[in-house]
Amino acid sequence: RVHGSVTSFSGLFSTQKATMAPKRNNMVPNGHFHKQWQTRVKLWFNQPMRKKRRAKTRVKKAIKIAPRPVAGLLRPVVRCPTFKYNTKLRAGRGFTSEELKAAGINRKRAITIGIAYDKRRRNRSMESLQMNVQRLKEYKSKLILFPKKMNKPKKGDATPEECKMATQLSGPVMPILPTLYAPPEEPRAITDREKKFSAYMALSQARANKKLQGYREKKAKEKAQEDIPSIKKKK
Repeated sequence: RVHGSVTSFSGLFSTQKATMAPKRNNMVPNGHFHKQWQTRVKLWFNQPMRKKRRAKTRVKKAIKIAPRPVAGLLRPVVRCPTFKYNTKLRAGRGFTSEELKAAGINRKRAITIGIAYDKRRRNRSMESLQMNVQRLKEYKSKLILFPKKMNKPKKGDATPEECKMATQLSGPVMPILPTLYAPPEEPRAITDREKKFSAYMALSQARANKKLQGYREKKAKEKAQEDIPSIKKKK
């Protein structure tokens, strides 16, 4: 700048570091740093006593429902949904009507002897049906059914000696074991057939066979119809 005869070069020698403009379509900076966050902090000093209270509640519940299992009702074995997780087994909501019927258990009586029932679930395969029927039969063999009136036991109720032997189950009822996979194959030499095998050619051949299946069937049918009159003429 020129002030009379004096020239100032303060604008040429600035101490601030030059920065480039922000790139791409980012959010416009608009910071709000006066929020008084200290007044909205939620403390968690009651966590240890809540843990103690939950433990006491579990003990009270176990005493109240004794000698029934602490974990609750027996659940079926189901597979997790989607292709990613369908190899894993987990506990379902309840057994289906088909499973209870195959195991010889009335669905109205099932809930009274510690078996969960689900009216919405369906059996999509014979494997799941047989697996859960076997689970129900195993549960029935281990079940000790207390009579409603000890002086008037009904058919199927446990004897006084069996009632004395009964203990409350603290863990899950018949826990579901993880899926067992086949053991890995032992190392072996590669055969000549495997060396000559080409995955690209196999897929190309399979794709061509699927594409030309209808055409080949049509040609074979036409050829068979053409051969029938020729046989009659020869006769």
